[in-house]
Amino acid sequence: MSVKVVILRKVPVEKAQALKPLLIKLRSLALEQPGYISGETWISRDNPEEALVISNWDSEEKWDAWLNHAEREKVQSEIDTLLGRRTRYQVYFAG
Repeated sequence: MSVKVVILRKVPVEKAQALKPLLIKLRSLALEQPGYISGETWISRDNPEEALVISNWDSEEKWDAWLNHAEREKVQSEIDTLLGRRTRYQVYFAG
């Protein structure tokens, strides 16, 4: 069963430029993963520091494998360190 993963980040304006290469690297790695379908990034109209990523995977197991992938964890750690907080994830199934 496919899943959508909602990824939430608070991105202070002064850190947005430094974050871009890390996000590009993360997306590049995701594109190579079995089960990855697509991803899109949205910025809040009311709060430009709030970023929402919707990542689509063909199964929960493939998402979990990516979530625990060593390279992803390394890049994600750099992102969390840069932003000063942990990224939040929520997994959704079709209703």
